[in-house]
Amino acid sequence: MEDFVRVAATRDIPPGDRILVELDGIRIAVFNLDGEFYAIEDVCTHDGGPLVEGEVLEGGQVQCPRHGARFDIRTGDALSMPAFEPTPSYQVQVDGEDIYVEQPY
Repeated sequence: MEDFVRVAATRDIPPGDRILVELDGIRIAVFNLDGEFYAIEDVCTHDGGPLVEGEVLEGGQVQCPRHGARFDIRTGDALSMPAFEPTPSYQVQVDGEDIYVEQPY
């Protein structure tokens, strides 16, 4: 797991919640969707809005609080206008109670 960084314990992110971490100057939102953890860059590709502050919707989507663009939490794909470009996603590994996120490069 040398390319992964411990960011939290599983108890720190209850189902339906998320946290913000910073790795190498990149803000990353880590989400818990029904016990599965996912990480995407905390940036709406439309205007840089903070996705970690957005509403988590059914189907594993997060809605940007600024203009309503929706992104797939699992992949980072842009799902609605005004965003067209995906936000980067990062692999997550859980080892026991520890959550690790892939180191951005």
